[in-house]
Amino acid sequence: MTIVKLAIALLAAWLAASAAIAQEIQSRTIKVGIGLTADHPQGQSVQKFADLVKEKSGGKLNVRLFAGGAVGNDVTMISALQGGTLEMTVPDTSTLVGIAGLKDFGLINLPFLFNKSEEADAVLDGLFGQRLIAKLPEKGLIGLWFWEHGFRHVSNSRRPITKAEEFSGLKLRVIQNPLFIETFSALGAAAQPMPFPEVYTALEQRVVDGQENPLATILASKFYEVQKNAVLSNHIYSVWAFLMSKRFWDRLSADEQKIIREAAAEAQNFERKTIRDFDAKALEELKSKGMQVTTLSEAEIAKLREKTKPVWTKFTKEFGEAETSEMLAALSKARGTN
Repeated sequence: MTIVKLAIALLAAWLAASAAIAQEIQSRTIKVGIGLTADHPQGQSVQKFADLVKEKSGGKLNVRLFAGGAVGNDVTMISALQGGTLEMTVPDTSTLVGIAGLKDFGLINLPFLFNKSEEADAVLDGLFGQRLIAKLPEKGLIGLWFWEHGFRHVSNSRRPITKAEEFSGLKLRVIQNPLFIETFSALGAAAQPMPFPEVYTALEQRVVDGQENPLATILASKFYEVQKNAVLSNHIYSVWAFLMSKRFWDRLSADEQKIIREAAAEAQNFERKTIRDFDAKALEELKSKGMQVTTLSEAEIAKLREKTKPVWTKFTKEFGEAETSEMLAALSKARGTN
């Protein structure tokens, strides 16, 4: 009889605890806006996050994806998060540089900074990345870590590129960011800043000669339909920030916040694997679709590095010399040179 009573008491306690937890998780819809398509690895990873959140919340928290710039470009979606009219977005970190106090996010995009993705992972997942994330709440944003966009390459409709000098004279769409503009100006190109949802049409109508993005984005966005040349330039490593509106975050219970953080951590692992697998296959697929892809020699890459030295000089001063030293120390450690 004592055992039965104990079992009943334990069951009652478990039911009470479950009911209390259930009360801490409300039925909510979380809108996530992205500029890329739903079938891009970014869209797939948001969907993975959505599935995880739904599972962990017992179906109460529902994440809804708005892809293809349906609710704006990166800049307008970040503003929507700050204003509380959109819950989440996944912008390129370069777009955060325009927000006062977040200039050192731009250090990630210094030309020819990283040699491989694993170096970036070590820097961004370590103390340097944590310090960047810690700056976001005072700007109305919550950072749920970093996703890979990848090494950026140039495509164009005018000519194959085999030498550093052949970037000269090309009109190239770039991210709306001074570092990107000045990087390509240093290479002799005419940089044209433009929101991503406008790029395909601009390429198709020859408003610009080309653009620069990772292979995964070139493929998923079907730029091969309007661009026949690409060069594996690896000029900048690009990163996405998985962001939530602080106004929305502050309305969540501790249990809901825990679910979001756990799902975001799992989604980060999924995203990095998915985009790297996709990127590895994208090269051959782009070739099969008629793109002529060239690779620059080490000597030509060295010329590009030399041409972009003034960009490093200018922007490391602007973004912060102490912050630059911190990042480079983290990178050196990642390379095992300390």
